[in-house]
Amino acid sequence: MKYQFTKALLLTLILSSCSAYHIAQMNQEKMEKLKLGMSKEELTSILGKKYTISSKESNGTEITEILSYENFPYDEYYLFEFSNNRLQKWKREFKPTNIENKK
Repeated sequence: MKYQFTKALLLTLILSSCSAYHIAQMNQEKMEKLKLGMSKEELTSILGKKYTISSKESNGTEITEILSYENFPYDEYYLFEFSNNRLQKWKREFKPTNIENKK
């Protein structure tokens, strides 16, 4: 009995720790649903709420916000730029890699 409880507790901890990462899985089906002009709420209903706000600014009449989604397991990010809560553009960027100069 004690062994089963320990085993269940360990499994629960392992599975719950995976959900702590701010990652998403981008795929063609999800990306094809995205449309310029859609709201932030529409985008997050498709891609999920595991994003980071990379930038947010206001010039008085316009609020610009950039959401960043890390595409797991790939070393890339998708950046979505909103102006007044409407998607203006998006792009994919790759994580920088450490390149050492070998002599």
